[in-house]
Amino acid sequence: MKADIHPNYRDVVFYDTSSEFKFLTKSTIETSETITWEDGNEYPLFKVEVSSQSHPFYTGKKMMLDTAGRVEKFNRRYAKK
Repeated sequence: MKADIHPNYRDVVFYDTSSEFKFLTKSTIETSETITWEDGNEYPLFKVEVSSQSHPFYTGKKMMLDTAGRVEKFNRRYAKK
């Protein structure tokens, strides 16, 4: 294998901002934020808007998730005049 061509595979905490759910897994994603995990170690933090804890398919709940007014922006742009 060639040296220095593979991304850094490390532990990363993913944080679901809509349900306040956090989970630790391995990833190659680059982040600038860090968080102290339950084991006392500090890990890189990546924020996501939807995870298995907040997605309607997995939870069985219908939940309207409108981040940053995307629905209104779509309706304004494509509304019949």
